[in-house]
Parts: sequence; structure tokens; C-alpha cells
Amino acid sequence: MKNKDRFLKVYANLPLNLRNEVVLVASETGPVTWNVAFLEINNETKLGELIIEKLIELKII
Repeated sequence: MKNKDRFLKVYANLPLNLRNEVVLVASETGPVTWNVAFLEINNETKLGELIIEKLIELKII
């Protein structure tokens, strides 16, 4: 399964109010909510790639 698909599967199963919560804080990005992560990953930006790498490294997805 591609990394983007892994993220989307987790994101789709999140309650709507949880999507506004911070999922990642990194020195490169600062605080990132699930919604921001979704936008960056869905648009396939460099920041989105970094967010996916960090979420996998932290075993969140």
C-alpha cells in the first residue's frame, strides 16, 4: 500500500472533531493538524512528503 493510501485510510476513519487536533510537531513544520496534513498530502507537496515520512517514522500511520 502506498504511503498516501495509508494516510488516507487512517484519515477517513477519524472522527470529524479529531481532524482539527495536532498530529505532528516537527522543527521543520511546526504544529500540523490532521486537516493540514490532508491538504498537503493530497496536493502532493514537498511538505506533504515530509509529513508522511514523519507519521510513518512515529508509527502513527
